[in-house]
Amino acid sequence: MAQTITEKIFSEHVGREVRAGQIIESEIDMTIGNDITTPISIRAFKESGAKALAKPENFAIVMDHYIPAKDIMSANQAKISRDFAAEHDLKYFFDEKDMGIEHALIPEKGLVSPGDVVIGADSHTCTHGALGLFSTGMGSTDLAYAMITGKNWFKVPATIKVDFKGKPGEHIYGKDLILEIIRQIGVDGALYQALEFTGEAMSYIDMDGRFSLCNMAIEAGGKNGIIAVDEITKEFLSDKNLTRAPRLHYSDEGANYARVLEIDVSKLDPVIAYPFLPSNGKSVRQAQKDDIKIDQAFIGSCTNGRLGDLRIAAKILKGKRVAKHTRLIITPATSKIALQAQKEGLMDIFAEAGAVVSNPTCGACLGGYMGILAAKERCISTSNRNFVGRMGDPTSEVYLANSAVVAASAIAGKIVDPRDL
Repeated sequence: MAQTITEKIFSEHVGREVRAGQIIESEIDMTIGNDITTPISIRAFKESGAKALAKPENFAIVMDHYIPAKDIMSANQAKISRDFAAEHDLKYFFDEKDMGIEHALIPEKGLVSPGDVVIGADSHTCTHGALGLFSTGMGSTDLAYAMITGKNWFKVPATIKVDFKGKPGEHIYGKDLILEIIRQIGVDGALYQALEFTGEAMSYIDMDGRFSLCNMAIEAGGKNGIIAVDEITKEFLSDKNLTRAPRLHYSDEGANYARVLEIDVSKLDPVIAYPFLPSNGKSVRQAQKDDIKIDQAFIGSCTNGRLGDLRIAAKILKGKRVAKHTRLIITPATSKIALQAQKEGLMDIFAEAGAVVSNPTCGACLGGYMGILAAKERCISTSNRNFVGRMGDPTSEVYLANSAVVAASAIAGKIVDPRDL
């Protein structure tokens, strides 16, 4: 019988045909921890009596939330992971010497491959589905179970097929496509379902945009986001020394979908998610009419801190200055991205425009450090969440947008349409 790509990946991993709704135990190809969640997993690992990782070659820890440590508590938290990595001679341990936000760094390193099953103790682990694999976030004790057994339990998700039609207009990116989906179906519209992104418009969405798409599947309640491998994917993977050979899967004609959602991207304006939900999407034209003054602009996070985002921002910022009353923070997602941006002269553009560039970190996105908002401040951000208090004080406000909108708004000091510059 016909299957979706997600059903096929799980079928291969369990050695039999599986369907949406079935409970299975699957082998895990990559388990990812970070400095916030891994210490809890390590404690559960030790309490179980386990002495060794089931699959040490399939386990990575990425120190990305509070690194370099912002205070004593975060330093002590980081030490737990560092000590564990040293004790187990962990091959894939990434700290200050090779920094990066986990959902940008792991694909950059070639540690996930098409056809994999990937889990991480971070909700945005669904990002990796852009490479044609199943990837989802789990709790820290679930992570410990995978550390001990190399496996985990899943309910195979039903799939919502999203058919993107048309050609995106100027300054329409993957971020706008996923914000439009969430606007239409809500933050629980894909609860425990796969979002499979398809359609002619996908040929215009580069890998950076595809990672953004899958990254925010969780903001619609999704279990995973996924995009089948095509030439764009293959080009991205061509210079990666993959740790596993790709296993390509494609949904069958006649596969059973819970729902098919059609979106004509040619009619789409850049989408702005107003506080306090990612589903509160409005056109940038509406935002301009609302005359929303901003105190801070942020370009970064696992959603939009990639090289393409920095190039988009630099093109808009070149020769201009950030508004007097506005701060612009730019956070490259990995050290490699920062180095390439430097080689291309992007860092000079940012500095001359009045922006500050930080080390790779999740800090600003989750209101941890490197960009916390004060009372009643407004921020326009390329990140993924705009809940109450997400980036700082509970009275602050976060507006979500693509990199072009954020860069243009930083110059204007209020939310504007980059197409008007």
